[in-house]
Amino acid sequence: MTTTASKWGLRARFRALLQLTLLGVLCLAGGVVAADTGAVTVQWLGQSAMKITSARGKVIVIDPWLISNPKTPAEFKKLEALGKVDLILLTHAHFDHIADAPALSAMNKAPVYAPAGLADSFATLGVMPVEMAPRFNKGGVVFPLGPEAGIKIIATHAEHSSEFRWKNPETGKDEMRLGGEPMGYIVELENGFRIYHMGDTGIFGDMKLIGELYKPDLILIPIGSHFVMPPADAAYATRELLKPKFAIPMHYGTNPLLRGTPKEYMDALGQSATKVLVLEPGAIARF
Repeated sequence: MTTTASKWGLRARFRALLQLTLLGVLCLAGGVVAADTGAVTVQWLGQSAMKITSARGKVIVIDPWLISNPKTPAEFKKLEALGKVDLILLTHAHFDHIADAPALSAMNKAPVYAPAGLADSFATLGVMPVEMAPRFNKGGVVFPLGPEAGIKIIATHAEHSSEFRWKNPETGKDEMRLGGEPMGYIVELENGFRIYHMGDTGIFGDMKLIGELYKPDLILIPIGSHFVMPPADAAYATRELLKPKFAIPMHYGTNPLLRGTPKEYMDALGQSATKVLVLEPGAIARF
């Protein structure tokens, strides 16, 4: 028989565990980090580069610009520091989103899922082997690591451009090639946790539809302005259209044109059910 005192003890421990799971916040490497349940981690490496580790240890890297990225911590400018990478996603063809993808893919034998036109350019120009650059497009749903892995990727719209600047090795000159259309990604992990990497985008009305269809738990949202949403637009998209549990601002501060700041974003967001996690490059959020 359970005594009254032991019942209260059990209840207290349960409440404490629940609070740690749902509400805990800690600091790591200078960044604000969500509650640590050991399930999913998201590491920001500057600009839009993100390393996602799933509950079962699968590693997804999105938009890897690391070696020449001024915001990437020095230790991650060596691609080996990322460890084993299982999958690479590219949102569009601009250099600050694709720069290190071919090398990272070759190092890990990891497929690179990208807009179809960009994948075609990679393959036909010899940037990557065709089998490592599968074609993919908006609205597409894929299980790139196999159905048994339980990781689903959904390509969404993004309001941006996607030119691929390629240096012709024969002439030494830059040429503009097909980059496909820009995309965002819903990354649904094995435990059902959904992350919306929005890529480079301006605000658009169908973000509301994305929010209603996929109900992302976490959004990775650009706030820098000039090339992407300014903080006020990002705040409106967060509060009125997407309504996620968590948001991590990205794509700001790497050059003088990207003037938007997390403070401006949070000030514009005001009172909201969304918890904003402001990470320093290299910091890890745990969910």
